[in-house]
Amino acid sequence: YTTLNTGARMPMLGFGVFQVTDLMQCKQIVLDAIDIGYRLFDTAAVYGNEAAVGEAIAEAIAMGKVKREDLFITSKLWVQDMNAYDVDEGIDRSLRNLGLEYIDLYLLHQAMGDYFSAWRGLEQAYRDGRLMNIGVSNFYPDRLVDFIMNNEVVPAVNQVETHPFNQQVKANEIMKEYGVQIESWGPFAEGKNGIFTNEILSEIGKKYNKSVAQVISRWLIQR
Repeated sequence: YTTLNTGARMPMLGFGVFQVTDLMQCKQIVLDAIDIGYRLFDTAAVYGNEAAVGEAIAEAIAMGKVKREDLFITSKLWVQDMNAYDVDEGIDRSLRNLGLEYIDLYLLHQAMGDYFSAWRGLEQAYRDGRLMNIGVSNFYPDRLVDFIMNNEVVPAVNQVETHPFNQQVKANEIMKEYGVQIESWGPFAEGKNGIFTNEILSEIGKKYNKSVAQVISRWLIQR
């Protein structure tokens, strides 16, 4: 676990469902992931599979496999709701789709649209207890710092593409300075550019008798 600036504990490893468009498959994948120990699940309004994740959560709880308080569920507000008028419905839609009374972490998906007004909607939902933690995704350092300086609640998380081929060194330093937790999307570079056969990573894996995936996961966790 890592401790966020709200005091909440967030699992260091999570399971994302980006690009899982078959909803029955998505539900089964989440159930399988719960069975093997995953407790953090990451979806988004734009993924179109919040409801499938919600169905899996409901089934797992009903079967006694897990308690709601043991899960850490993340979703994200998409651009069309990134304004003062649609943000509340966007949040409520995610809650309905997931079948949850609260979401553990809710992010602005990108720094697009009227995201300052949308953030104020997230701040209110955070105060109301519908969102337990709020944060951002894909915010470059300059956008993040400007955002922090002009809002009351500091984002708990900034979820950005982070892996050995895109290390986000400076961005990570700035997030640490402002107390924002870096969270990786695409931790294995989406399997691209030969990451699992990369010579340097493979040599490290051989040295420690670990797979490349284990080497990358350990590196990310230790950061």
